[in-house]
Amino acid sequence: MRKGEATNQSILRGGLREASRTGLSQVTIGGLATSMDMSKSGLYAHFGSKERLQLDILDFAADYFRDVVVLPALREPAGLPRIRRIVERWMGWDSESEDALPGGCIFVAAATELDDAPDGPVRDRLAEHHAAFQDVLQRIHRSAVVVGDLRDNDSVDFSHTLYALMLGFHFSRRMMRDPLARERTERAIDRLLDDQRA
Repeated sequence: MRKGEATNQSILRGGLREASRTGLSQVTIGGLATSMDMSKSGLYAHFGSKERLQLDILDFAADYFRDVVVLPALREPAGLPRIRRIVERWMGWDSESEDALPGGCIFVAAATELDDAPDGPVRDRLAEHHAAFQDVLQRIHRSAVVVGDLRDNDSVDFSHTLYALMLGFHFSRRMMRDPLARERTERAIDRLLDDQRA
């Protein structure tokens, strides 16, 4: 990796951590330059605008999420083992693993910030990343149907329900500080899987 690319990755890593703590809309070139002990002009040369910085932070976060959550799950056998692994990694990504961000899931936090914002590049990119992950869940569900672990039900419904349970986990654990959030969510997911079993 060239020096410029390495610097870019370091900036995005710092921007992602800051966005998880303070919110994506609060990340600015000036603020990030100060926190990373860089010149504002130097950081501006990498991104050119606050919007470009925020878009790149979202893309960097999506790559990180893929590496930490999705790929480990896809290495498991298709079916229930893969579903359980993606849930386990997803829960850890939010709060409990060494890969977790200081403020929790950037995609949940940014969605809360931007859900009512006017359409625009940053909101649109965030929605694209959420949709891409829902597509991953749908494909994992279909692979579980193919191997005979789950009934041939609607994969879109399955991914919607699983997504809703995980968003509830995030809210319960981080906002409500429920010490049983993980246990309650795991029970709800067990019920979902039991209902779907072939």
